Amino acid sequence: MLRIGKKATCVACKSLVSTNMGIRFRVPLQKLHPLSRAIHHRYCGNTNPQRTPHRTASARYFTSISRLPMRPPKPNKGSGWQNYQQQRNFWVARLAARLLKLRYILLGSAVGGGYTAKKTYDEWKDMLPDFSEYNWVIPDFVWELSEQIDLDKLAKALPEMEEIAKLLPDFDKIGENFTFLKSLLSSGLSLGSEVKGASGVHLLLETSSNPALKATDASTAASHDGDKQYKKSSDREKIDQLQEELLRTQLKYQRMLERLEKENKELRKVVLQKDDKGIHQRKVKKSLIDLYSEVLDILSDYDANYNTQDHLPRVVVVGDQSAGKTSVLEMIAQARIFPRGSGEMMTRSPVKVTLSEGPHHVAIFKDSGREFDLTKEEDLAALRHEIELRMRKSVKEGQTVSSETISLSVKGPGIQRMVLVDLPGVISTVTAGMASDTKDTIFSISKAYMQNPNAIILCIQDGSVDAERSIVTDLVSQMDPQGKRTIFVLTKVDLAEKNLASPSRIQQIVEGKLFPMKALGYFAVVTGKGSSGDRIESIKDYEEDFFQNSRLLRDGMLKAHQVTTKNLSLAVSDCFWKMVRESVEQQADVFKASRFNLETEWKNNYPRLRELDRNELFEKAKNEILDEVISLSQVTPQHWEAILQKKLWERVSTHVIENIYLPAAQTMDSGTFNTTVDIKLKQWTDKQLPHKALEVAWETLQEEFARFMAEYKGKDQDDIFDKLKEAVKDESIKRHKWNERALDSLRVIQHNALEDRSITDKPQWDAAIQFMEETLQSRLRDTESVIKDMVGPDWKQRWINWKNRTPDQHIRNETKNELDRLLKLHDDHTAYLANDEVTTVRKNLEGRGVEVDPVLIKDTWHQLYRRHFLHKALSHCNLCKRGFYYYQRHFVDSELECNDVVLFWRIQRMLIITANTLRQQLTNTEVRRLEKNVKEVLDDFGEDTEKKTQLITGRRVQLAEDLKKVREIQEKLEAFIEALHKEK
Repeated sequence: MLRIGKKATCVACKSLVSTNMGIRFRVPLQKLHPLSRAIHHRYCGNTNPQRTPHRTASARYFTSISRLPMRPPKPNKGSGWQNYQQQRNFWVARLAARLLKLRYILLGSAVGGGYTAKKTYDEWKDMLPDFSEYNWVIPDFVWELSEQIDLDKLAKALPEMEEIAKLLPDFDKIGENFTFLKSLLSSGLSLGSEVKGASGVHLLLETSSNPALKATDASTAASHDGDKQYKKSSDREKIDQLQEELLRTQLKYQRMLERLEKENKELRKVVLQKDDKGIHQRKVKKSLIDLYSEVLDILSDYDANYNTQDHLPRVVVVGDQSAGKTSVLEMIAQARIFPRGSGEMMTRSPVKVTLSEGPHHVAIFKDSGREFDLTKEEDLAALRHEIELRMRKSVKEGQTVSSETISLSVKGPGIQRMVLVDLPGVISTVTAGMASDTKDTIFSISKAYMQNPNAIILCIQDGSVDAERSIVTDLVSQMDPQGKRTIFVLTKVDLAEKNLASPSRIQQIVEGKLFPMKALGYFAVVTGKGSSGDRIESIKDYEEDFFQNSRLLRDGMLKAHQVTTKNLSLAVSDCFWKMVRESVEQQADVFKASRFNLETEWKNNYPRLRELDRNELFEKAKNEILDEVISLSQVTPQHWEAILQKKLWERVSTHVIENIYLPAAQTMDSGTFNTTVDIKLKQWTDKQLPHKALEVAWETLQEEFARFMAEYKGKDQDDIFDKLKEAVKDESIKRHKWNERALDSLRVIQHNALEDRSITDKPQWDAAIQFMEETLQSRLRDTESVIKDMVGPDWKQRWINWKNRTPDQHIRNETKNELDRLLKLHDDHTAYLANDEVTTVRKNLEGRGVEVDPVLIKDTWHQLYRRHFLHKALSHCNLCKRGFYYYQRHFVDSELECNDVVLFWRIQRMLIITANTLRQQLTNTEVRRLEKNVKEVLDDFGEDTEKKTQLITGRRVQLAEDLKKVREIQEKLEAFIEALHKEK
């Protein structure tokens, strides 16, 4: 029995390694599934764990993931039935074990996969940067948008679907009307002309191309001729009802759109205000229209100076005087920004207005930083006053209008982006107070703007006057015959409707049938209620009410899209940007080619010079001039004093010799000499000397300033600055005034210096003698030169140079010889000839056949005596060189008197002290004041464009200016084009 059991268990174990199916493995029995090994040991009875595993080559083992073996054929009942039952029980156990293992595999896979996914997510999350540090990139209003805007409230404010359904027209009723119209058409009634006013019906009728609808039956019409009149009247009533239904529907939609636009405008204003507060601290990019406006401003200045071709688009507003063009522009800008007058010309120069959207309704000039709040009446009044002042300032004397452009920017919520130019109104007659060429000037200004092929012409026509009185329409038709860039605007339609007996005339004007000019579009607007003080909001309400109740719109004479300034501004803005997109790149290419030509010319003519425009050249010259002025403060005191002393003596030496020294020298004793000298010196000091000294100091400062400016020139000096430097020097000297308080103090100093007579040492004595000797010798040379010119050449010069004396020189020579003999006889003669001496000399000359006048004798004597006196004074000066000892003893017991030496010492000491005083005033005060004046002059010249243009000229300057402007225009155009592409 035991043997049988063992055999049975071996059979059960062998069933696990059936050779029919599976994969061959050489593994021990312990490597089998634990459940299989347990079953095997149960039937086997051998519990030895070290049992040698099966290692036969033919053994095959199946893992838990292998396919189950095929069921063996069921044996017959008998001896093998028991074995079969055991095999069937073992198969059930194997199936259960495998199913259990599959559960564990799925559970483990789920747990492992989840852990792996979590770990991968954590690693990926750690690789990402911390975006909390970049929250500043997003504006603050984005984070606060949910707090500021109640989205639930906004959703509730929107109309319900039921309300929208109520606004929709009664399509059933309209369908019935169309069915009725179709039946009428099919019966032979032609109603096209009668319903032409209704735009929707008219379009439907025109698009219908079914010939069956247009066919008529002559026989039927003849038979029903009696019913036509009744049907025609009923058809008219139904057509009128249909038109009224369409008009009411359109008005309902218009009110709904206006309400939604108003809410959208408020929301945009809130967002823009938040954007303005949150991003204003960082660099804000300029808007698209601001970039374009800057280009136009630069082109306006550039074109005025160099007459370039500016073909960039802008909206040109033209019209007859008082036609309402300024009012149209104000309605578009949504503010009363222009000065107004009843019948008087108010627009005296072109005004360029750049319109753009912004959080606040403000206006600002191009050259000013002040913002005018257009919601306040006082700011509006100040803005109108400023525009009027600028207009009057731009008009030259004797003129009425000016071509100078005033640039203004207006920003506000809901304003359409565009650039408009308001031109002076066209007039037909020059009235009193106007210049004779006012009419022609206005025409030339208007043509200059309209001849731009890319300019959009906004032609304004007054609807309250007869169309035949219009002047501007002919002008516009000449500049744009095809009407490809003209928009016609009929103003004051409310007055026109009241005054005209036939409203169809307005329809003819708006349809372009009354005027010979052509246009892209025609608009009818109302820009006022009759009072200049009306607000824009009230005028808009009045305009909307008028057109809603007007028979012009109700009868189909005007289309809904042709009325109100709001529709006009939308249409003009669309045309403006369309023109900009079509032409701006072509204009950029034109300036690019111009830049290349200018750069080539510069390289060929000025290859080694920098491209400095007029402003840069002025700054360079300004620095050089200031350096030259600063150099004045580096002049040494010795140089100043030497120059001042020399110039002062040259200025006063003649007075000292002629009026002080010579009269005093004619006295007989030393006491009289000193008294005469003191009196004359006192008079001279009180009246002339201080003024002369200040004049000398001022001239010295000018000469030194001019010398430094001249010496500053080197090989790097540019001659283009010469005219500017000369003008600066002249203007600075003209403005500079010496300090008058220095005059009194200088007078006291000079008076004290001249009163001193005490020479303390021998060197001072010798210096005085040297000064006296040099002065006398200089005067002697001058006197000899005068005498030589009087008498003519001597015999040696006549023989060598072949020169002869003139008759006058011959007479003077004879007179000189006669007077020389007189001086030899009277060596101590006085300075003046007595009358008898004059008579004697005259008779002696007449005896030799020379007729001479007594005045000539005295004049000749004056020069001869001067020479005689100077020779004696020099001889006396040589004697006084050893007279210092006698001076110290006051010339007691001495025949030598050297009072003239003391006089020259006093003069010399006064010169030294005066030069020192003037030098101190120059270095401490006047040089700084001159430097200040030079800076003021340079600043004034720098602000005066015309002055710079006059002083810095030449082809080089003009070429550099052209290059700068063209580059700036091209760069701004490229930036604008890039922003324009991004906006698309």
